[in-house]
Amino acid sequence: MTKTALLIIDVQEAFNERMALGHQRNNPDAEQNIALLLAAFRVSGEAIFHIRHSSSNPESLFAPQKLGFAAQAFVAPRAGEAQLIKTVNSSFIGTSLEADLKVAKITRLVICGATTNHCVETTTRMAGNLGFDTILARDACWAFDQIGVDGEALSAAQVHQMSLANLSTEFATVLAVAEILSGIAQS
Repeated sequence: MTKTALLIIDVQEAFNERMALGHQRNNPDAEQNIALLLAAFRVSGEAIFHIRHSSSNPESLFAPQKLGFAAQAFVAPRAGEAQLIKTVNSSFIGTSLEADLKVAKITRLVICGATTNHCVETTTRMAGNLGFDTILARDACWAFDQIGVDGEALSAAQVHQMSLANLSTEFATVLAVAEILSGIAQS
């Protein structure tokens, strides 16, 4: 029997603060879709890992002493749900995530959170490289507008789509939340 875990990456108040500062992102339904995944995993009894980023830069919105470090209320962990703090882009570096998954005999991961092109992409790549059957919830993560290396403006949608393309098939199966929920219902 395949055991699956949900990884919720960096759904923190810092991202609400970034949006309040005028940063533009894609996928306005991401939080609603993350909430759907979280509810389904809670009903199924499968493992849930809440992962937050902690910056060593005291000026960062993600610094542990700042309000932005907190998880957004809708993903607040419940008793029995694992909570990990990371200090780099990958949820596997400097945390017990890989060991925890192996001890629990979890072989499949469903990944969601923020941002698609940073911590979500890095964690998804590593999950695939570590041999996990990895599913990325394409509509349960988001990106922000970026400036390219040649000064070109890249929309959040372009950044998001490129990350999905980078990950698709080689590192993960990229699915919509509805497809993932359908698979959970059939299990």
